[in-house]
Amino acid sequence: MVKDSTKPRALAQQIHEALKARGSGSRQGHRPSAQSDFGVYRDDFQAVLRQFKKPLKNEDPDFLYRLSDDLVSLENTECRRMAYELLYGLPHSFQSLNKARVEFLGRGLDNWACVDNFSLNIAGPAWRRGSLEDKTLVSWSQSDDQWWRRAAVVATIPLNLKSRGGTGDVARTLLICEKVVEDKSLMVQKALSWALRALVPIQRASVEDVLKRYESKLTALVKRELKKKLRTGKKQ
Repeated sequence: MVKDSTKPRALAQQIHEALKARGSGSRQGHRPSAQSDFGVYRDDFQAVLRQFKKPLKNEDPDFLYRLSDDLVSLENTECRRMAYELLYGLPHSFQSLNKARVEFLGRGLDNWACVDNFSLNIAGPAWRRGSLEDKTLVSWSQSDDQWWRRAAVVATIPLNLKSRGGTGDVARTLLICEKVVEDKSLMVQKALSWALRALVPIQRASVEDVLKRYESKLTALVKRELKKKLRTGKKQ
């Protein structure tokens, strides 16, 4: 199937149709969005990902970027996720990414699931690889858009989580986390808790210091989850 596609847009449409065929109905109540969704469950999504990823392993990085761009343009949550998963699963694709392209792939982010997928698979790894500068993530953390602020915080996770290739980066994690300590968005506060909890196995003393220095500014949710993580090693 893939070999017959001569343009990224044509291939993006094939992927769209493959995802649509496996959909079980919209689940917008789970993550409200202006984008459409097919309600594709994890196993079905992974089956489509495997179907298209293997034939793409030798494609040019620029082709992979254009394919992902076309998938995002379809304004569908599963297609957007597929764009991010394909790039992450084909590491050589990151050779084509820069600030402008990463931010363009993030256009239209409007729900936590898509933001987290973008940050874990694109923004975080691109930052870790040097395709994004620290100042770019700082600018996101100060955006008027809560979803870009959440994206900046969640992008610290791949710096620290071993399963995401992280080896630990206390300085850059705190650089972003300290920018959003007083953020009023619940979505950003939940991301802050997540980011700091991911830092505990790397350097718990730094997290304890954050708790101490920002005791009066951190929300009850963040303090509760961090103290639980420090005490038991678990969130709940």
